Amino acid sequence: MMRKTSLILLGAVAGAALTVVATQPRILLLGSSAKAAAADTYKQLNLFGDVFERVRADYVEKPEDSKLVESAINGMLSNLDPHSSYMDGKSYRDMQVQTRGEFGGLGIEVTMEDGLIKVVAPIDDTPAAKAGILANDIITYLDDDAVQGLTLNQAVEKMRGAPNTKIRLKVMRKGKDAPLEITLERAVIRVRSVRSRLEGEDVAYIRLTQFNEQTTEGLKRAITDLTTQAPGDKLKGYIIDMRNNPGGLLEEAISVSDAFLDKGEIVSTRGRNVEETQRRNAKSGDLTKNKPVIVLINGGSASASEIVAGALQDHKRATVIGTRSFGKGSVQTIIPLGSGNGALRLTTARYFTPSGRSIQAKGISPDIEVLQDVPDEIKARTDTKGEASLRGHLKAEGDEATGSQSYIPPDPKDDKALRMAVDLLHGSVQNAAFPPNPKAGVPN
Repeated sequence: MMRKTSLILLGAVAGAALTVVATQPRILLLGSSAKAAAADTYKQLNLFGDVFERVRADYVEKPEDSKLVESAINGMLSNLDPHSSYMDGKSYRDMQVQTRGEFGGLGIEVTMEDGLIKVVAPIDDTPAAKAGILANDIITYLDDDAVQGLTLNQAVEKMRGAPNTKIRLKVMRKGKDAPLEITLERAVIRVRSVRSRLEGEDVAYIRLTQFNEQTTEGLKRAITDLTTQAPGDKLKGYIIDMRNNPGGLLEEAISVSDAFLDKGEIVSTRGRNVEETQRRNAKSGDLTKNKPVIVLINGGSASASEIVAGALQDHKRATVIGTRSFGKGSVQTIIPLGSGNGALRLTTARYFTPSGRSIQAKGISPDIEVLQDVPDEIKARTDTKGEASLRGHLKAEGDEATGSQSYIPPDPKDDKALRMAVDLLHGSVQNAAFPPNPKAGVPN
């Protein structure tokens, strides 16, 4: 049997939904059909062994055995779905560092599309954001090395490095005839995952940029600070902005959701076997004292963000405003492969909102759709294709949906979704979706 520990990571990119698993020996008793299937599998493994030995013996240049094995593993996993992969020892350590919220690099969330690196979103206040890297940019060269032919992990490895070292990116951008060359200087990326301020004097605005180990504590501090600035009945409510938030740790998504709920299911994960279904529930204690909550999402809101939005939406605890989210609804299990051998990232389950919705290749649809006014010069690159556009993605249960606006105006005064949220909390605008009716939510 398998013994699971609780490290789970969610994201639209290199860190999708992850659990760490330690394996124990298993004793299997096989029937005749199972024996036949096993025999066929062993034949295929023998075929692999034959090919491996032929390459070692006859390839024009002597290959490294370790590279051959690693490439074979990557080929097997990359043909399963976009989120299963092999991490070598360094990549595994880097993943662990990133979930702690501090690493050396550019500050850019990426995914692989058609063999090239596509930008999901730059992280606020990082070299990538300051250099003008945009969502949907396609990175074709890293210094003088073509991205084509690299795995996602290999490309990410090249972009990371010691602080104060430089890297030159060649970027294709919709609306530009020629590739852009952008030189960035790496820095220590301390991901400030929570930012907050008062909108006016009576609306609490909290932006969650990703879900790392500091997110829940940052949220709690933000709530305390904002209620100090606007005490008592002065505070009209909360705006939780998760637009272009690509995900992070599942435990943080659960605890963030729990901050606004008194009871009820937050999320369930369901694997191939029914007995592997797990349900996570809220604990008593709404940190906002049942103040109104509005959640902002868009096409760049993925995985952990979708768990929070889906939980609060299903329980009618919050009104969701914006555009449909990314649609990343699968869980990846991290299986360490022994000292120095890295780890396996394998898709093992789907996750579901409290009402039983799978958002895989569909996303969370907002209660109130608000489209931004996009400047003409960037209209061609303000939509995110979403999970359903990724080659080899897990199919949705029912119809799929892809493509959603991910543009956020740099000036809050031009941010139509934010302005709608503030007006609803002030009562200057009315909408049937706000406030939501808790009695119409999923049973607690």
